[in-house]
Amino acid sequence: MHALLKVPDNTLGGGESGRNAPIGALRAFVTLLVVAHHTVLIYNPYAPPPKAFDAQPILWTAFPVVDPRKFAPFGLLTLINDLFFMSLMFFISGLFVAGGLRAKGASGFLKARALRLGVPFVLSAAFLAPLAYFPAWLQSGGAPSLSAFAQAWVHLPFWPSGPAWFLWVLLAFGAIIASVHALFPGVADELGVLASGADRKPARFFWGLAAVSALAYLPLVMTTPFGHWTLVGPFAIQTARIGHYFVYFLAGIAVGAAGVGQGLTDPAGKLARRWWLWCLAPIPPVVATMAVLGMAFSPNPPSRTVLDLAGGLSFALACAALSLAALAVALRFARRAGPVGASLRANAYGLYLTHYAFVSWLAWLLLPQAWSGLVKGALVFAGAVALGWLTTMVLRRAPLLGRIL
Repeated sequence: MHALLKVPDNTLGGGESGRNAPIGALRAFVTLLVVAHHTVLIYNPYAPPPKAFDAQPILWTAFPVVDPRKFAPFGLLTLINDLFFMSLMFFISGLFVAGGLRAKGASGFLKARALRLGVPFVLSAAFLAPLAYFPAWLQSGGAPSLSAFAQAWVHLPFWPSGPAWFLWVLLAFGAIIASVHALFPGVADELGVLASGADRKPARFFWGLAAVSALAYLPLVMTTPFGHWTLVGPFAIQTARIGHYFVYFLAGIAVGAAGVGQGLTDPAGKLARRWWLWCLAPIPPVVATMAVLGMAFSPNPPSRTVLDLAGGLSFALACAALSLAALAVALRFARRAGPVGASLRANAYGLYLTHYAFVSWLAWLLLPQAWSGLVKGALVFAGAVALGWLTTMVLRRAPLLGRIL
């Protein structure tokens, strides 16, 4: 185990030491939030009851296993997570784009992204997603037969890819920025101008990010069904958040243009020094979001236009505030890591790729137990993290997988 926990120097790429260490810690933290999110959905008080495998809408893609044992606070955790964690992942990914474009050029950058994102997406969609969703087939009343499951799977109107949807979207965003860079090589530096001075005035960056993301989000959220996903084969994305996610990706590029560990991500900057204020900043917009949801499900709700406008604005503000709060805490407190922390940072990507299958199967195995939703959720989360972490450490010993993971 000690040998597995030891992180080879070449895996860190300079990103896990010195001034870059907080970003590695933040990425690992968000990965744990992803595992927690998929775990608590199983015991969420609002999780839908299991239905036939092909019943529309096919809700088991979001709830592969639904346990009758619930834990009410998991509903609040799900709400808060959904407000920011995927947006923050796009932001973190964008931080390293400018450096990659400068070092490799557009074509080299895109080739590296295709290896890092495209290959795992194909493997995840082809193998890991069906493995993770087999318990959904069993809970819907399907026969414990791989052939029966495969026949039902290929007759679905789309190919569920699970959490791997993030990979193809990130690859598409990378292809867009690489294409623009090929035509206008200074595009990353131009974006960097927008984030100049963010280390001295992080509040100005916050308001700008919230405003631009709201402009990208509101037109789509007001014209598409609530919670709608665009699904084409294995390619899926939350329809209303396409522009919003791209804004966060571009914001990451803008911040990272100065160099990771500089500007807004400077551990000695104003954002890190006032981390406690930024931890308070999300409270008003999160409360506002909950209020909008309460109005939406009240006996006499306001019009959809009012709900979409109020909900969209509170979402944009909450997302920006939560993201900067998480970044501030990482910059302030995650400047060093012991061997366990360094291993988690190095294996976070593999944990993201593999955790869904472990979450689903562990939850399925615990269904007969009469334990509380809290106990089951804690066991599934801990088990999925441990198994995904260990699996990734083993896989990274292979040369090609080590390069990818």
